[in-house]
Amino acid sequence: MAQKPKRRAEERADGGRRERIYEIVFEADTPAGRFFDVALLIAILLSVLAVLLESIESIDSEYGGVLRAVEWVFTGLFTIEYLLRLYAVRYPLRYAMSFFGVVDLLSILPTYLALFLPGTGSPLLVVRALRLLRVFRIFKLARFLGEANVLSTALRASGPKIIVFLGTVLTIVLIVSALMYLVEGKEHGFTSIPRAMYWAIVTVTTVGYGDVVPQTVLGRIIAAILMILGYGIIAVPTGIVSAELVEAKRNATTQVCPECLAEGHDTDAVHCKKCGSKL
Repeated sequence: MAQKPKRRAEERADGGRRERIYEIVFEADTPAGRFFDVALLIAILLSVLAVLLESIESIDSEYGGVLRAVEWVFTGLFTIEYLLRLYAVRYPLRYAMSFFGVVDLLSILPTYLALFLPGTGSPLLVVRALRLLRVFRIFKLARFLGEANVLSTALRASGPKIIVFLGTVLTIVLIVSALMYLVEGKEHGFTSIPRAMYWAIVTVTTVGYGDVVPQTVLGRIIAAILMILGYGIIAVPTGIVSAELVEAKRNATTQVCPECLAEGHDTDAVHCKKCGSKL
């Protein structure tokens, strides 16, 4: 009978340790969490710098051994970080299949795979390609951008409005393309409506397509209207996203749900807005 209370005490201790690790590696509201984030940020930047330096042949030929040793140090650190994150969350597989879980795995996997591949001849190119995947670590920087969650929330909220806006733009492009095909014709380079659509898209985005230009007066008038309209078209999605950014920033927080790993909760939230679990 004495073993049951002991087992329960061990389970409580393990749960407390897991919660403590979770606060450190996932949250940034505590001194330990901030220190962990800053240290990880420095490690990510240095590891990406090592990858960039290794791609320079002159530096790699002279300091290649040092760079590879440094890479193994960073790989060890990121491996520990990855294992800690899997240990801290309640559903490790869910985290492993998430965006950051995949990025974390891709940031360490190439170094280990290189051990099992030959380093001479053509397979060396495969090893080099695998090593280039280490630049995926740059995506881990999103964890340290305080505005990342705000931007993500704003983009999701802007989605329906932007889709309607893009539908309107495509309708305008289609109508203008048909008009230009009729007005200019094949003799002026508008050989088909799809080709005229390409011209309309690059014109409305103010890029310009020099190989095909309208030659008639009416065609140039239509092109001028489309170009002026393009400036307004560029401004509309900017305004939509900006408005959503202002709204999302009011509720910015660094809390991550331990159950579903959802982010972007309100500052006064007690439960997750996605799954209802306690934060």
